[in-house]
Amino acid sequence: MPLKEGRRGFGMRSFETEIENPVVQKDIIELANKIELFHNGKIDEEKFRSLRLARGVYGQRQEGVQMIRIKIPYGKLKSNQLRRISAVSDEYSRGRLHITTRQDIQIHYVDLNRTPELWAELEKDDVTVREACGNVVRNVTASETAGFDVNEPFDVSPYADALYKFFLRNPICQEMGRKFKVSFSSTDEDTGLSYLHDIGYIAKEKDGVRGFKVMVAGGLGSQPRHADVLFDFVETDQIIPIMEGVLRVFDRYGERKSRAKARMKFLLKDIGLDAFRELIAQEQKAIEFKSVAIDANAYIPSTPISVKAPQVTIKDQDAFELWKSTNLIPQKHEGYVAIGVKVLLGDFYTDKARLLANLVDNYAAGEVRLTLRQNIVIPFVKEDLVPFFYQELEKLDFVEAGYNKAVDITACPGTDTCNLGIASSTGIAEELERVIKTEYPQYLKNEDLVIKISGCMNACGQHNMANIGFQGMTVRTPEKLIAPALQVLLGGGNQGDGNATFADKVVKVPSKRGPEALRRILNDFEANANGKSFVAYYQEKGEKYFYDFLNDLQDATNLTQEDFIDWGEEEKYVKEIGIGECAGVVIDLIATLFLESEEKIGNAKEAFENEVYSGAIYYAYQSLVNSAKALLLAENKKTNTHAGIITQFDELFVESGKISLGASFADVIYQINKNAPTKDFALNYISSADKFLEAVRAFRAVETSKQN
Repeated sequence: MPLKEGRRGFGMRSFETEIENPVVQKDIIELANKIELFHNGKIDEEKFRSLRLARGVYGQRQEGVQMIRIKIPYGKLKSNQLRRISAVSDEYSRGRLHITTRQDIQIHYVDLNRTPELWAELEKDDVTVREACGNVVRNVTASETAGFDVNEPFDVSPYADALYKFFLRNPICQEMGRKFKVSFSSTDEDTGLSYLHDIGYIAKEKDGVRGFKVMVAGGLGSQPRHADVLFDFVETDQIIPIMEGVLRVFDRYGERKSRAKARMKFLLKDIGLDAFRELIAQEQKAIEFKSVAIDANAYIPSTPISVKAPQVTIKDQDAFELWKSTNLIPQKHEGYVAIGVKVLLGDFYTDKARLLANLVDNYAAGEVRLTLRQNIVIPFVKEDLVPFFYQELEKLDFVEAGYNKAVDITACPGTDTCNLGIASSTGIAEELERVIKTEYPQYLKNEDLVIKISGCMNACGQHNMANIGFQGMTVRTPEKLIAPALQVLLGGGNQGDGNATFADKVVKVPSKRGPEALRRILNDFEANANGKSFVAYYQEKGEKYFYDFLNDLQDATNLTQEDFIDWGEEEKYVKEIGIGECAGVVIDLIATLFLESEEKIGNAKEAFENEVYSGAIYYAYQSLVNSAKALLLAENKKTNTHAGIITQFDELFVESGKISLGASFADVIYQINKNAPTKDFALNYISSADKFLEAVRAFRAVETSKQN
């Protein structure tokens, strides 16, 4: 029997008594049920992967354990939430927290069977793992300075918060072809990196009216694409309806079979911006809320406490002054500053996390911000408390100078835990930081040089938008031996207001030569740039100039034994790449798809009873597509997109007379964007989905009996 509650083999507590929110409670119990069905062989492994990813449960490189990604919307983390995450990490993991480049927190080495209980513990302080992974709307990120940025026209936090809540568990974005990423930038500096997101919003004010510039279809990965401008300015009440239209189009027309082409950037590249806008226009009738007013005044911002500054004695005044020059962030609130905490590779432990939570509770605003460069920001620190904060942070080893400067290198986990990691990103990052600190100390204050590292082409470390980027690869010797390598990329940069340049791939060098490549680049820059920014200097010189003086480092004919041992490792390198889980496309068995269709109709009826007619309609739509997909798969037909499924089903089954619907399948299913989401239409559309499932199941039964 599937788990309903309580202790049924996994050591779980009773979620019904611990979780007050019935929607969350249902979610957690469903995960527990699916885990049991998976263990009993009743759910295919690939299908189970899709389900758990949408619940933040991600397989890691080490067999038998999971990485849990915890969603921290727009990076804002209250002190009580930080304590809760720390307690969960201690109980279910190893007490280490990892900040990601999307303002999430990850914990590793978690037993799959304990994940429902872990989730329930997190929800006690309103922390979720829902839709932190998988083919869904991922964490909504934002400028870490939102709310106190001296240049912002307004605080984007209320808008990021409203958008995050609107699309969480929303049926239109639960089973897309790939993940979907959203960002908010507080200012024209575009610190939210709108240009590399599926949708990016940049705060604007026009004639005293708040709004956003909207960027669409950007992305990184092996084929980075600069986002297009969808709208130069829209008022704040339009950001949610616009995103709903974009999501509906992506869900219907986005690639689903070929993982390499399944991001929205490829859809837009294929059809063009004008056609994309036209498809959005066709969805408008189906969108229930044409305007979603967001009451920014209802959003409760953090407020600092008033406390007298304790007397402190700074032991190393020079170190303190250096730290102040690199780690303090101006605030628009008079008498306050924010403190940037440089967190090496985004990793820190729960003992520090608890002490940090206590510190901000007692002397700041009871919150921290997680940043896109894997750091921590403490906002609302009174200026006269800065020496005290330095003293307290020093006890936590959190006063390393160089916050957001050249020495502050971003890196994904790479081969430490990720299935897709090819070469060590964390090991080389530590070595490059050491090189800069010891050999180029002037870069401790340089914020015009951004270095980023990814362990593979997927760019979780955002290497291809950096001034200097490194990507994990391999190199083969003439004797066909394989050694870890780094692709060196140069010239990427953020110009602001949605404008940016992606880095060029210049050379590929054995990993152990990465530091030498960096030295040559910095030495040349120091000698010849004459005050230009690195991006300007690179554009002036061009790719071939840098290739010429780095080219000899590519030579794989003279590798030493040391070159076959990756950074941070002791054993000889072995290339081991698992199956990526960021958004693997699932090909389901026919029977499983029919069961899913039935389940979606049940969801539709439940949403209808709750008078959520738009949601009910979309669940019915998903059931219709699923049912059609089942028969097409039985005929070994491609099911790359929803639109393709609809067209093929008509051609193969309806026009041939094999299945009679009284109309074309397209006419039946595309009622979704020709009708407003009313009660009557929802009822009729659910009925259509029910009847269609009955028809295709009956057809399948007859065909199967013929084969037997």
